[in-house]
Amino acid sequence: MDPKALTALGELLGDRLRTSLETRICYSYDATGKRFLPDAVAFPDNAEEVRRIVLLANRHRFPVVPRGAGSGFSGGSLPVHGGVVLSTERMDRIVAIDGENLYAVVEPGVVTETLKEEARKRGLSYPPDPASLKFCTIGGNIAECAGGMSAVKYGVTRDYVLGLEAVLGTGELVRTGVATAKGVVGYDLTRMLVGSEGTLGIVTRATLRLLPLPQTAVTLLALFPGNRQSAEAVNAIVAARVTPSAMELMDRTAIDCVQAAVPVPLPEGTGSALLLEVDGPEGSVAREADLLAEACRASGALEVRRASDAQGREELWKLRRSISPGLRRVAPVKLNEDIVVPRSRLADMFEFLAALASRKRVRIVNFGHAGDGNIHVNVMISGTDPEETRRAEEAVEEVYRKTVEMGGTISGEHGIGIAKAPFLEMEVGPLGVSVMKRLKDCFDPNGVLNPGKIFLEERMVRR
Repeated sequence: MDPKALTALGELLGDRLRTSLETRICYSYDATGKRFLPDAVAFPDNAEEVRRIVLLANRHRFPVVPRGAGSGFSGGSLPVHGGVVLSTERMDRIVAIDGENLYAVVEPGVVTETLKEEARKRGLSYPPDPASLKFCTIGGNIAECAGGMSAVKYGVTRDYVLGLEAVLGTGELVRTGVATAKGVVGYDLTRMLVGSEGTLGIVTRATLRLLPLPQTAVTLLALFPGNRQSAEAVNAIVAARVTPSAMELMDRTAIDCVQAAVPVPLPEGTGSALLLEVDGPEGSVAREADLLAEACRASGALEVRRASDAQGREELWKLRRSISPGLRRVAPVKLNEDIVVPRSRLADMFEFLAALASRKRVRIVNFGHAGDGNIHVNVMISGTDPEETRRAEEAVEEVYRKTVEMGGTISGEHGIGIAKAPFLEMEVGPLGVSVMKRLKDCFDPNGVLNPGKIFLEERMVRR
């Protein structure tokens, strides 16, 4: 970077501009494990400072890479071209929670769980629940359009973003959307910014929709001989016109990960599991839980366990949350994918993944949000064997191709970043990529925001 640029940034931010090697290393990586060293890390306190940083970037031509908690799995917050990592962690205020009009106004550095807890205290709910909710931030959730386990009933982040304040690549501050239940004035710039991964603008404030908190919930664990029976149960539940608030599927490889961390007695022959939850008014929840259990038994469940008290539900959910930590016992490195296929093709995809693992001689652990067809495909490798890594990368590409062939999408909630950029055209086609690039040019004509993300470039580093 131009020393004059660093001087100007220092004058703006003081000791909130860090250039020490230690700090730069801490902000050089995310959950992908890839590392790209920034030239500096900026910690703005407000939208005006964000705006002035972007204006300096345009004047001195350095990249600005916005960052929330660095918990992403696609490389969206990595400074692949150096420049300045702009951390929003100091912008962490919940500005307002309006219980009468059912919305909250927050800054991007608010931790997702913090917002959920503050809403819960008021009898309200902010439904999006990404697995990293204890440390990920609202700004990152918006940038990636984060999902989670409740998406089957409640939708994803974009369904709760009413309006945004964001700094565009020009340094201009734009306000989009509304704080009302309806609003159709002009183009929907709010939805355009949600999921744009920091390439169109840097979110500095968000108005988010809230819901009344459900009265109660019941959790069920259904154990099946195999994935096909689990998938049939998912379709049977949908056919019964019951919409669970969570519908999580774990194949045998994922169950083995859980067993290593949280030993659970299982019926002989267990090859797959469905973790289900229904919420709402007390009377309807009990009735819907009965329907779920019936659908699972009719689809060949070996056993259905049920919990309605908080402790029992927590014990069942501990199984699902133990999968990711348990993966490290399988292998130290994972290629983490989040494909989505039509629900009717879930069983076919699980069969394909099992055959692929055998053919490529790699371990693949599968689990995910069965209610919306979202499978987390984890290709587990040592990271020290080049031949194994090559086979794993080939396996990932085959997964993408099969997903598109089945009418699905290569990313349901993790985003594109740099990890999936080489495969973007596979799904949206060359014209789709061209339209997206032209859109970015409108929001960021000098290309200072998050360069090297989403669109494949010469310097793009593949896996």
